[in-house]
Amino acid sequence: MFLKLFYGLRDAGVPVSIQEWQTFMTALEKGLHRCDLNTFCNLARSCLVKSEAFFDAFDRVFVRIFHGVERDLDVTDELLDWLREPLQPDELTDEQRAALERLDADELMRRFLERLEEQTERHDGGGRWIGTGGHSPFGHSGEHPTGIRVGGASRNRSAMKVAEDRRFRDYRTDVVLDIRSTKMALKRLRHLTRSGPDELDLDGSVDETCRNGGEIEIVYRPQRRNNVRLVLFMDVGGTMDPYYEPVSRLLTALHEERSLREFRSFYFHNCIYERVGTTADLYRRDSIPTGDVLRELDERWKVLFVGDAAMHPAELLSPRGNINPRYVADTRGIDWLKRIRDHFERCVWLNPDPPEHWPFTQTTQVIRSLFPMFPLSIDGLQDAVSALVGRRTFPPPAD
Repeated sequence: MFLKLFYGLRDAGVPVSIQEWQTFMTALEKGLHRCDLNTFCNLARSCLVKSEAFFDAFDRVFVRIFHGVERDLDVTDELLDWLREPLQPDELTDEQRAALERLDADELMRRFLERLEEQTERHDGGGRWIGTGGHSPFGHSGEHPTGIRVGGASRNRSAMKVAEDRRFRDYRTDVVLDIRSTKMALKRLRHLTRSGPDELDLDGSVDETCRNGGEIEIVYRPQRRNNVRLVLFMDVGGTMDPYYEPVSRLLTALHEERSLREFRSFYFHNCIYERVGTTADLYRRDSIPTGDVLRELDERWKVLFVGDAAMHPAELLSPRGNINPRYVADTRGIDWLKRIRDHFERCVWLNPDPPEHWPFTQTTQVIRSLFPMFPLSIDGLQDAVSALVGRRTFPPPAD
């Protein structure tokens, strides 16, 4: 079976060498996999994969070879077959929507695991089983206020949980900008102070020379430098996929903005929780505790969020709200956002969704009450930069 993994990775284009394979075998001999499939997967990936660019290929090969060894929240191929070609749902009436049972995250996951054990056939248009259409909390292409999407694509941005691994792409930092005004807007992200090594003060030297009756007096002063430190938090994946290019252009421009004193960037999905990613693979072991970010960066840092702020309300307002059921915690997403707002002097939010859509999304309205929100456009970027450097008055925060 292990040789199948080796040759499967090579066939999929993952450059696994004999030396890396020997390292993996040595780790297995020492028992580092601890007889647990998830630990074994992480161990194999850390030994055999040189770059995150090959993570998706590795995962596809691993699932194909070791499928069925363990079962936890994994969705079977048979179930996914039942969920293909969804039944088109009938529109629910307001009375029917009001009658739907609202579940908390723990009860939702308990019932979902029960359905996985009990279900033996396809279901469409119902209210209990994992299926398509209808008003069951489980499946896709239906309607439920506290559901878990299984397969399919997001339609109403209302799933409380998603029973699938989230595959995201890092935003690119090498995009060739064809909109010069994007970089011009970022040029305003400056607060000049005098610090560092001295430079010649020509005007001061002339003044002092005149005062000395023509005897030359050379005057020096500290150089003027941009004192702005910027941290960027980027929503990635899901409903942000259509905005991959504009966010990549923004990230590229910030990486090329050499005048910033310091710049850091992190990834999140929908809302910030206990950890943020340094890459779009949010659940790697090298993701960073959000509390550590707050301890490392002082209040002088400027904070720029980029995201559509659209999610199920439970993701923002409820404990254990993370849409990935494997990474839930008791602290609410909105509490983490408030901690960030209270820690830093200035924070703004760039939203790629059109502003006329913002009033129709509950979570967008909540986040707008925490941070000044601007559209991800040239004008919006200019306004956001002005707010960050103090040229625009912040509205009072609301809880």
